[in-house]
Amino acid sequence: MKILTILAIALAASVNAQNLDRVPKIWEEPAPHRLTEAEYEATLKFWDEKYGAMLEVERSGENTNGQGVYTITITDHKSPAENKQHSLITAMHGGPERSGTTAAFHLIEWLVSDNAMAVETRKKQVVKVMPILNPHGYFVTDRFGNEQKFDPYTGGGTNAWDIENLKLKEPEKAPELMAFLKLVDEFQPEAHLDLHGTGLQEYGESQLGTRERYQGQTMTEITASAYSNYSLRPWDWRITEKMIAAGNAAGFPSDRFEADAQRAFWGLPLNPVAGQVWRGRPFFYSAQYGYLKYHTVIAALEIGWEKSGVERSKGWLAMGNEVWIGEKNEGYPVDRMNAFIGHFVTAAGKNMAERRLSRVAIWQRQAAFSHGVLYPQTDGRSLFLITTMKEATDLLDNDKKGFLDRLEERPHFNTEAIREFVNAGPEIKFAFEKGKKPLDATPLPADCAMGFRVRLPYQKPELVDVRLNGNVLKKSEWNGYETWLGNGYTQVQVNLEPETIAEANGMFILSIGYIPDEKRRIGWKPPSKVMESLKR
Repeated sequence: MKILTILAIALAASVNAQNLDRVPKIWEEPAPHRLTEAEYEATLKFWDEKYGAMLEVERSGENTNGQGVYTITITDHKSPAENKQHSLITAMHGGPERSGTTAAFHLIEWLVSDNAMAVETRKKQVVKVMPILNPHGYFVTDRFGNEQKFDPYTGGGTNAWDIENLKLKEPEKAPELMAFLKLVDEFQPEAHLDLHGTGLQEYGESQLGTRERYQGQTMTEITASAYSNYSLRPWDWRITEKMIAAGNAAGFPSDRFEADAQRAFWGLPLNPVAGQVWRGRPFFYSAQYGYLKYHTVIAALEIGWEKSGVERSKGWLAMGNEVWIGEKNEGYPVDRMNAFIGHFVTAAGKNMAERRLSRVAIWQRQAAFSHGVLYPQTDGRSLFLITTMKEATDLLDNDKKGFLDRLEERPHFNTEAIREFVNAGPEIKFAFEKGKKPLDATPLPADCAMGFRVRLPYQKPELVDVRLNGNVLKKSEWNGYETWLGNGYTQVQVNLEPETIAEANGMFILSIGYIPDEKRRIGWKPPSKVMESLKR
């Protein structure tokens, strides 16, 4: 029996060894080419000369050693610039995390190709790519930090920033990051995608050798967010799914961080049970700068294979060419500036450049806006109120009568019509939410348009009374209202030109009376036998 057992163990070991022998030793194949700084700069020169009509190379800055930080701009100059989206793609951890940078190079080659989607993207977008933000880390050390040990990706942590004003406290320590911030300030992108990947940061100095990554090194690929920082992600999970679907179509799966781990988000009160929630924490990293300053939609990719990174990036870029769920215009979903229980202040404009101006101006002020609705919300009626100036905010009062009395004699208002709408319903009060910071004395720019969005929970309601500040609105794209069915709602959009905004003097009351296209009644009654038994 003992001999048989020994033979069985030996046989099992033999089988296991044979199975392992079947695994291809990819790591024994020649290592990938390691890009040198001279090759990088020569390639940029080559691209600039070959694709000059659609590709431009700019030296955006340099580090303290004089190594250049470059930006590649790709677009079709025959298409009007005012109608284009702005998309920024970076590889901010492209020191040791080399596949983020190499995926960016592959993506550039695709963007200048004759592929139909690449051609469409060039017509509809200006794409700027910053493949190597930290040349010292990429070409010299394979570490995250620059010469002064400052990591451009994390931004040195919150202690390195004046977060309220979004400024670095010691900019001289991070000239590469300052080049990135300057680019974001000038470009004001609708979208910013940051590419990460496999790297050499886990190797000790004695283990780096020639610093050539072995062939076959990979990682768990992650789409849209960062494991460490769950604040760095798109605000819409459907964006993540769109990118994942693009990767899946090419044969690449993707991890969904807390969803696949089946973990709830961490919060400070949950610290005693931190082992039962998602490992990520809310941090501030440099890639969030565009969102906080310009309402740029942001995402990150962890890239094990460059082709996967390219395919998921193409899914991201496709958003800028399409009409997003619930929207009317093509482009990245970045126009909703201020929200209160499903009611929105939006950017507005007659082309993409005007919408960008509106988006930036409103986003930088909207945290001070106050907003409210009639409450409880009532079927067939909707009222959305926004104030953007202090003297208008001072009029707010939860009491219906008190608020209406304060509106008397306000220029350009039909106060009587507002009073009639408010008193015609059963709502008991106004529910207001005051702004999160003091209103700046600076009004919106004189050339800035603004919009308001109310969504009605019916597919074909009849709108019988639509007013702004008590004045009847007609169906019109500007200074009126328009509607479309989107995401299951009837979307009601009011776009105001700058002159109309000025007349409102900081207060906007959008009221809508509508007839639902179906009857919906609420309530529940116990079974008849129960009711009968209670009568006995």
